Amino acid sequence: MRSRVTMVFAVVAVLLGGVLLVPAAYARLSDGGSSGGGGGAASVAAPSPTPPPPPTLAAGPVSVAFKGQFFSWALMDRETGKISGSPNMTATSSTESMIKAWIVSDYLRQLGDKEPSEALKKMAVTAIRDSNDGAANKVYAAAGGSYKPLPNGQPSPVIQRAITICGLTDTKRGNVPKYEGYWSFTRMSPRDAVRLGDCIASGKAAGPKWTKWVLNEMSKVRGTTADKDQKSDSGGGRWGIIDGLPKSITAQGPVSMKNGWTPLNYDGNWHVTCLAVNDKWSLAVMLRYNYAKLPLDYGAQVCASVATQLVTPQPGAALKVPQQPDAL
Repeated sequence: MRSRVTMVFAVVAVLLGGVLLVPAAYARLSDGGSSGGGGGAASVAAPSPTPPPPPTLAAGPVSVAFKGQFFSWALMDRETGKISGSPNMTATSSTESMIKAWIVSDYLRQLGDKEPSEALKKMAVTAIRDSNDGAANKVYAAAGGSYKPLPNGQPSPVIQRAITICGLTDTKRGNVPKYEGYWSFTRMSPRDAVRLGDCIASGKAAGPKWTKWVLNEMSKVRGTTADKDQKSDSGGGRWGIIDGLPKSITAQGPVSMKNGWTPLNYDGNWHVTCLAVNDKWSLAVMLRYNYAKLPLDYGAQVCASVATQLVTPQPGAALKVPQQPDAL
């Protein structure tokens, strides 16, 4: 009797266990092992939107309703070395004070680990920050520069070293009578200008001891296009490309820059050159336009416009949202 009762309880237990196990197993199969429902299909969380890469400057179309004689620009991707720009980016114009960044770099590189005199170091600072001509002339002479015309139209040793060290292919000695040997009349293309910017930022121009110092001084350029900031032998030069960059780029780190500008009597034009460089890119814009009809501020705005149009991604660009995969 006891064995029969025991067998009955065992059978009942097996049956009850089967009733409980089957629904549980079915539930696990129907929802893929997850806690949610799904009508027999797996529930997959939507992937998070892919954040855009940090804003930078990249090759792209540029449209400027330019009013003047000459407009050209170039952009170097410093990670790849690729240069893009306007169709005439190999055409040349005068560098003006933009070349002062090279003059200072060339002088300091020659010093190696030595320190310049306190007087020359101050002149190097004001040559860059305030675009002071007298200070730049002193540094130029200390670097071995010459104003004497050389045979066969050769550039001065300072400019020739820029050509050699930075791999410039379009740069030539100035060809303005009476001012032929002056550094400011050096003819350079935007393509070479971005190479020069990269040369300074990479350390080739100023060498290991002085590169950070030069880039820091270039990030501290000061003064505006306003008359109060423009003197006969110096001037405010913090304008142009820097004004076209959004905070999302300038917040990533310092932007080093050096502009050049002057109204030249021999052709009646403003000659404006804008150069800016950071760890990702080097950008140059070169202009010539009527001095009597348009102010310096016009050139500054053109340089800023080029920079703004090359910002990638453009401000307000939508995030790329991956599509949700099909349910399993």
